[in-house]
Amino acid sequence: MTAPAASRATGARLPVSGAPDLWCTYAAVRTLAWLGAAGRTPHRAATAAYVRGRRNADGGYAWSRGMPSDAWATFYCVATLADLGEPPEERERTASWVRGVWSGEAYAMTPGQRPDVWATHFATRTAVELCDDDVPDRSGLLAWLGALQTGDGGLSWSPEHAEAGDADARACFYGVAAWRALNARRPAAPPWDVPALVRWLRGRQTPSGGFTFAPDAAVPCLWATYRATGALAALGAAPDADPAPWVLGQRLADGAFTRWPGYRVADVWASFSAVGTLRTAGGVTPEVAAAVERRLAELALPTGGFTYREADQAADALHISATALAAEPDAPELPALRRWLEGCRLPNEDGVMYMPGRGAEMRCTLWALAAGAFRDDPAGAGAISAWLTRLQNPDGGFGYWHGRGSDLISTASAVEIRRLVGRRGDPPLDLGGLAAFVDGCDRARHGERGHGNVPGAPATLRSGLHAARVLDFIGRADRAAVSDTLDRHRVRGGGWANQGARLPDLLSTYEAMATADRLGIAIDPGHVRAFLDRTASERGASWSPLAPAAGDPLADCLHRLLRGRLAAPAAALPALTLS
Repeated sequence: MTAPAASRATGARLPVSGAPDLWCTYAAVRTLAWLGAAGRTPHRAATAAYVRGRRNADGGYAWSRGMPSDAWATFYCVATLADLGEPPEERERTASWVRGVWSGEAYAMTPGQRPDVWATHFATRTAVELCDDDVPDRSGLLAWLGALQTGDGGLSWSPEHAEAGDADARACFYGVAAWRALNARRPAAPPWDVPALVRWLRGRQTPSGGFTFAPDAAVPCLWATYRATGALAALGAAPDADPAPWVLGQRLADGAFTRWPGYRVADVWASFSAVGTLRTAGGVTPEVAAAVERRLAELALPTGGFTYREADQAADALHISATALAAEPDAPELPALRRWLEGCRLPNEDGVMYMPGRGAEMRCTLWALAAGAFRDDPAGAGAISAWLTRLQNPDGGFGYWHGRGSDLISTASAVEIRRLVGRRGDPPLDLGGLAAFVDGCDRARHGERGHGNVPGAPATLRSGLHAARVLDFIGRADRAAVSDTLDRHRVRGGGWANQGARLPDLLSTYEAMATADRLGIAIDPGHVRAFLDRTASERGASWSPLAPAAGDPLADCLHRLLRGRLAAPAAALPALTLS
């Protein structure tokens, strides 16, 4: 059940989920471990149980219960349990899952996806540091890591990104940390021109002492500072200037840290990044450690896990967008909701984050725009359109955020963003690349009908609908194929199923209607109405007829939008994506 949170800008109350977040939980527990305080983790047993609850039968871990495993969540969960002193559960099964995301040269985030440095870092460290396993091909992986170096000395997200010169301090840290894990198991020379890499990293330090992610960024932040100094330390180097004074300058009155100048919230990532940096820059004083530990205790939930700030104020972009989308056009809360979304950005990124202080995400940006954010800010909308162009991957698709491997969820989100904010004269998207990525997700060569979310994933209804909307964007709409897909996943009692045609769900039914409308395919309103009736209750909408209604704003939003579409056939459904 959501609860309201106060908006700093307007004083309005904003909806919050009150639920823990895995990223926040990892950051909090790792910070406490660095301070020697992991044994004092608030609600320690409940937090361990929360993390264990993300484990799937395949041995990997997911961001939330019921989602598929990925390399990022797997590292965060296993590392958090290790920091809490919890014994690993079927460590060999987790190691086996990690081996399943090996691409032949590096690691992907999910099976069948292209490798990137984010995933390679998390999978390598999970295998080597946490599962006492080795990588399938050390020399091959070192060669792949070596190919991440750009002409100016930095590291990029993949060898293909490196050819374009797209270096970033985060990519440097992830590449160096993956090498460090290999080197700790068995000595291996760094596969880069180390002096050039060190020069590039030192070049990210601003006169203030803080670091930025890339040469075109102007505002230093703690996240970039930790990643850059951490990479330098692993290479046996140090910044040109001591970053500690700048880091300590980011403390607020209560002694906790904020991520960048002007952002006045002491969040969990600021503590993580500040302590991570100070450990390599002379150490953490007892007074700083005590203040950080006090702040983290305020972010812990009695039921286990952590939020990025106090739970009753920890709003996120998806819930805020859903609330705005479900509101009446003249609802008095709409301006405050939209202003919050417009402020949910890093200083040097133009997309919208899931939570303040994180990197800009494709889905969250789409939801925010659909909810009306930036409609009165042409410059902000234009910046998002330009940001979008920079994130198109060399394979033609888009990932969740900068440097992530491509998937159809993100790629469909990207083309919808361009539909919403694209203007004449904007840098064009590579339409041929988009087509090539969608074609690569077509499962026909594997004897299946439809598309998978990534080239190696099984076909599902929603992936087919995502592919259809991308193909429509580039002028290759295939209405007959989409009609066939809808027929195969149509559930007799109402709604559509993502897999097979037995259990319908709200998200698949919503996307079926939105895509059919986009392509001019007629849908029987009674079929949709029957599903909506089965998933409605006094407690709100449920995601499927078998799931309880829990007052989830995202489910309530999609349910209400579908009801509105049935009441007004000319109404256009926003083409929203989640999974």
